[in-house]
Amino acid sequence: MIDPKFLEILCCPESRQPLVPADADLLKRVNDQIDTGRLLNRGGQPVTRRCEGGLVRGDRQYLYPICQGIPVLLADEAISLAAVD
Repeated sequence: MIDPKFLEILCCPESRQPLVPADADLLKRVNDQIDTGRLLNRGGQPVTRRCEGGLVRGDRQYLYPICQGIPVLLADEAISLAAVD
């Protein structure tokens, strides 16, 4: 869980939109897609590590994964939510 004060200062590195924590349903759908081996990040690389959490961009277009408690706020590592069922 990310400290709410820390979350207030985080933003999308590309658009500067605010980020909100992903809900459990969305994380399940993202992880289900990762398990299929077909989910790619914005950089075109397969996403192989399940997300323990995620931060969703304000327009709900992308999710930034949280790995080992650390948000990965790199544009190429973002996961398009259009690709998630």
